[in-house]
Amino acid sequence: MLGNERGKLVIVGGGIIGLSTAYFAQEKGWDVTLIDRGQPSSDGCSLGNSGMIVPSHFIPLAAPGTMGQAIRWMKDPESPFSLNPSLSIDMLKWGLRFFLASTKAQVDQAAPLLRDLNLASRELYVKWAESGIDSGLVQKGLLMLCNSTHMMQEEVQLALQAQKLGVPADVLSAEQTAALDPSIDMQIEGSVYYPKDCHLSPDKLLQSLHKTLELRGCKFLWGQHATDFVTRGRSVQAVKTSQGEVTGDKFVVAGGVWSDSLVKAMRLSIPMLAGKGYSLTLPSPAQLPSICSILCEAKVAVTPMGSRLRFGGTMTIGKPDNVISPEKLNGIKKSVVSYFPKFSLSDFEGIQPWVGLRPVTPDGLPYIGKSKDWDNIAIAAGHAMMGLSLGPITGQLIAQLVSDERTSIPVDRLTPDRYAA
Repeated sequence: MLGNERGKLVIVGGGIIGLSTAYFAQEKGWDVTLIDRGQPSSDGCSLGNSGMIVPSHFIPLAAPGTMGQAIRWMKDPESPFSLNPSLSIDMLKWGLRFFLASTKAQVDQAAPLLRDLNLASRELYVKWAESGIDSGLVQKGLLMLCNSTHMMQEEVQLALQAQKLGVPADVLSAEQTAALDPSIDMQIEGSVYYPKDCHLSPDKLLQSLHKTLELRGCKFLWGQHATDFVTRGRSVQAVKTSQGEVTGDKFVVAGGVWSDSLVKAMRLSIPMLAGKGYSLTLPSPAQLPSICSILCEAKVAVTPMGSRLRFGGTMTIGKPDNVISPEKLNGIKKSVVSYFPKFSLSDFEGIQPWVGLRPVTPDGLPYIGKSKDWDNIAIAAGHAMMGLSLGPITGQLIAQLVSDERTSIPVDRLTPDRYAA
């Protein structure tokens, strides 16, 4: 058990962000209590995702062309990206902010930061693996698979941007791609290979982290729904939950898509919408690649996890619900068959889909930081599709912030006050 020289830290949220924060806070001497509305094995956003660590993903979701593409895709119910339009004030504000953030200037400013965060997080995952945290980490890179000339040209341009940012990227022909991973047949035009990317098994990671934290003295309050805060002046005194109050010295909100509503009573505005995604995991796939990949036209992630193979995709932005769209699932299945000829639609019969809600901010960047209006609370939310990839570095940065230390990576651009009224 680690010491508690600094006092009691209460973390709301038991996904990869909350667990990572607990890990690094314990290292700094905090006595950590973690609250989550679900259970350790519940289907939170961290559990069923694609398990990728992606330094290659330095372009935020809010980028030129994203909104236009989303509107065009709305005509196709099987498309990978869609909006569930609403006349609610919150959604209209979010949409306007997303549109205003989708500029080249914002991408140019965000790309180096996302690169640094992802590379730092990758280093921490490697250190975790070396320390005995079992995540099934595989350091073999990522393939961006293209089955059209047009998409190949787009990915080549992104590879050039990556190289300028110092992120290694290799453009490969179909034959070179097949030689790199001969374990699976591919019907493609070519690919871009990012050797620094990695993949892991999210369920292994979360179980191992949970066990490590518990052995080190972290207290877990599962099945408790955080509803509000008890405050005095500029200070938070306690978290109100469905089962009572939890007091502490400092607090972290890492509740994913639910974080926005939780902090509204404190006059904090961290606008987010739910980005619904799905995954399908085959326990005995027809073929098992050794390298994770993304099917570029379909925006589907493909991740080998031991003997299993997971396909994940779609982004439906709107209100948080777990309603499953058969059309979106069909889109994922059809894309798999079009890229991998040894697979068939019948491979997915009887496979139970997983659905998760990603917290999506208007500018595509997470909220990592402290509010100027409160002395003892930090926010770690809004990571969208990069929650697992950025989990460890976010936890390390938040632990530094609550310990009143200088952060290892500047987080001014990620301040939770950037949409304050």
